[in-house]
Order: sequence, then structure tokens, then C-alpha cells
Amino acid sequence: MEAARAVRVPDEPPAAAQTNDEVLVLDFGGQYSQLIARRVRECGVFSELLPHHVPLEEVRRRRPRGLILSGGPASVYADGAPALREELLGLGIPVLGICYGMQAMVLALGGKVRGAEVGEFGRSQLTVTEHGRLLEGLPAQQSCWMSHRDTVYEAPPGATALASSTESPVAAFEDPGRGIYGIQFHPEVVHTPYGTQILERFLDHICGAGMGWNAASVAEEQIRRIREQVGGGRVICGLSGGVDSSVAALLVHRAVGDQLTCVFVDHGLMRKNEGDQVVAAFRDTFKVPLVAVDAEDRFLERLKGVTEPETKRKIIGEEFIRVFEEEAVKLDGPKYLVQGTLYSDVIESGGGTGAATIKSHHNVGGLPEDLEFELVEPLRELFKDEARRVGVELGLPERLVWRQPFPGPGLGIRIVGGEVNKERLELLRDADFVLQDEIRRAGLYRELWQSFCVLPGDLRTVGVQGDERTYGYAVVIRAVTSDDAMTADWARLPYDLLERIASRMINEIRQVNRVVLDITSKPPGTIEWE
Repeated sequence: MEAARAVRVPDEPPAAAQTNDEVLVLDFGGQYSQLIARRVRECGVFSELLPHHVPLEEVRRRRPRGLILSGGPASVYADGAPALREELLGLGIPVLGICYGMQAMVLALGGKVRGAEVGEFGRSQLTVTEHGRLLEGLPAQQSCWMSHRDTVYEAPPGATALASSTESPVAAFEDPGRGIYGIQFHPEVVHTPYGTQILERFLDHICGAGMGWNAASVAEEQIRRIREQVGGGRVICGLSGGVDSSVAALLVHRAVGDQLTCVFVDHGLMRKNEGDQVVAAFRDTFKVPLVAVDAEDRFLERLKGVTEPETKRKIIGEEFIRVFEEEAVKLDGPKYLVQGTLYSDVIESGGGTGAATIKSHHNVGGLPEDLEFELVEPLRELFKDEARRVGVELGLPERLVWRQPFPGPGLGIRIVGGEVNKERLELLRDADFVLQDEIRRAGLYRELWQSFCVLPGDLRTVGVQGDERTYGYAVVIRAVTSDDAMTADWARLPYDLLERIASRMINEIRQVNRVVLDITSKPPGTIEWE
């Protein structure tokens, strides 16, 4: 069944929702809920994920062109299972239920939902008997992705059953007169080949939503909002050199010019030569005012003896802020702090009251309570791929735009279960350099969402080199493919590439005598180990 996940309700509609048509996704706790919103955005319609219990007044205030009800982990008959509020069907806008969302709609409207003897998980064959408005123009036989145990046996009175599958007598239905549509399968995943066309039909032909939302409009709107928020005030930006902070910094610089000063904190947890590259790019190429702070000893002192992941993240996040505060004093006290927070950061950090925290991100859950800055977060509404598109619009170089994600706490969270110290950092830096070098040589860098090394801090293994016993570190290779970091699959790297990587690491790094590969997907794992 799908894993539950909670989301935040913003204090006000996002900027994009104020200038574009919007279709809201109401989250019933589904594993793929965020992916639904992302697919809708890819179709050119702005979408945001809100809890299924969001107040009706909030939905009305946003004036969406349609609603999508997500999947969820519960049975509609379970105690405490979220029920569909029928008032949502009376707003005069189309509603599409997906998986649990469809079942909740069917149950509320008098159809029949029952627990099946056999669940339906994974690929299934869909047979379309009536195309209706929702499935018009699609093949009568097609594959789709299912993830459910309860099954719809009878559509609501007045509705037309459109399709069935092996274990689902009613796998899709519609009632255009009442503006209600339901599908048991998941159109948002790539395993449903015609899923995008189904979403496009709902958004365009049924909701009549304008399909003009894009990265360029986000950049223009955010520049306007930054100027409104900041006015003539001084701004400081924590620049890591990654895609998120770089795009955020350029947006703010485009909006307020030299009112912005970027602060690059070298905490000693960066990859090989990365600090020098960041300083050169922003100070020399983009002509952005930049202060570089060497704080390695300070961070390592704070991390001495710390092994617990959340404690590491919070220490690093708090120390960043303390450095910013000290630099701000030297810069006549800027009031505003820019951060490259993404929508996925907000979700994974809990996203608001009652949300399930997977791990704290240093620029969300790691912020201290006594923060002295007002935050400027121009990317907070965007997924990673959308932030990249904004970067392209701003003219960022390709190598920077397509740089793989690198966590704010850096290598500090890739030394697992042991103390973070200079020796282990240098070892991990060297191993990561070998990995990145070989992946780029193989032409696979852009195909991977992330590729990096993990050092199990206190783990050593016995080996043999030159007919002598060795007792060295094991290095873990982690490489994944993903669209948005909400889900990820382990990358099937070629065997000969893995052999070259392992051979170089063991030959070039004296302390390493074993290299292993992590083949865990997300879920059940996360991309980073900590």
C-alpha cells in the first residue's frame, strides 16, 4: 500500500497561482501525490499539493479550475480512513479521483467498493469499453500501473463505467453532468504509457485550464515579488554553488542588484576543489558581490564526537546561520536572507504542523528558532527540474545548471556512524572525485539524478594488497535515477564502469580496500544515507 505523507498549507496562494490557472491536488497520503502535482505542472498548468482536509474556504479562495483527489494507503472502510467531503463536489468545478480518491468518491456517491481477495499492484492490462470524455482517443487495450487492494465493483448511480482490468471491474468512470471522473490506476507514473494524455484531457478539455505556466513566467513573477518584499533593504545569500542556491542568488541579484551580497561558507565539507570553483564563477563570471569565509575548523569543532544524523544536520544548519549573522554585522546588518529552498525540501522536512518529518534539511528544519533574518525563498514552490529550467532562463552555464544535487550539510552526512574529521573527509573527497571523473568520462553524468560515495565511518574490513594483510575503509557507491527526488531507482551502472571505479579507488586511495554498491530504491530508502 502507499506510504502516508503530510503537506503544508501556505498562508497565502503561491505567486504562480495568482497569475495562472491552477488545479489543486488534495493529498490523501499517497506515495505518488507529489508526482501528480509535478505531472500537472509539466502539462503547463500550475498545481500545488494540499491536505485532503484543507478548509473549503481555502479552496474557494484559490478559485482552481479543477481538483484532483490523490491515492492513499488506507482502505475506505478502515476506522479513521479519510472520507471525501461531498461539498468538494459542489464547487462547480471538475473533480478527478485517482486510486483511493476514486474509491472515496464512489463510496460517497452510492457506488460499491469492496475489499478484493487479490490485490492489484504493478502493471495491469486496461480494457476500455466506453471512451467517454476522459479516455477519448486512447487505445481500447493499454497497460497501466495499479496499487490497490479495495476495488470498485459498481460506479455511482448515473455514472458510466469506462474501463476494467483483471482485478478491477470498474477501473475508470465518469459523470460529465456532475463533473466527476475517476480512475483506479495511476496516470502520474511513467509505467502508465497514456497517463499524460489522460491528465491533459482532464486539464484542457474538461477543466478548460490555460496551459501557459512555465519557468520563464516563474522567473518574472519572482523577481517582481522579491522587489516587493525587499524594497531598498540589504540582502545576504548563503551560496553553496549548487543549482538551488545559485538560481536563487541570480534571481535576487536580477531583482535588486548590488543590494545583495552572497556569502560562501567553506565549512570543509565540500567536494574536491569545489570552493574555488564557486568563488570564481560568481565573483568573476557573474560579478555578484561575494564574501568567502573559511570556517572549516569551526564546523569540525562543533561536529567533534557527533554521529547522530539529525544532530549533525541541525548543528551544520545552525552554524551556517551563525556565520551569516556575523558576516551581516560586517555588511551593515542585512535584514534578508536568501535560501535555495525547494518544494521537495519543504515536504521532506515536514512542511508544517502535523507533517511527517523524513529528515531535516539545513535550510528548512535545521534553522534555529532565534533566526534574525527574514527569509527570501524564491524557489520554495518549485521542484528541482523546474528550478533548473529557471536557471536556463537566467543564463546559468550548462555545467552549473545540470550539477547533480549536493546536500547543504555536504560530506558531513556522507560519513555515516562515525565522527566527521579531516582524515575521513579527505578520503571521501578523493573517492568522490574518482567516481565523478569516471561517470563523466562514461557520458552518464546527465543521466543520473545523483551519484556519490558514502563512508561508513567506523567500518573497516580485512583485505590483501601486495601479499600483505590490509585493514582499511570500505567505500559505498550510491547512484540513482529520478525525476524530482520524491522517488528514485538505483542506477544500473555498466559492470566495466564499476570495475574501473573500484580499481581506481583501491589503487589511488591507500586507506580504501573495499568498494560496494548500494542497490536500494526510494522508497524504502532515501537517496542520502543520512
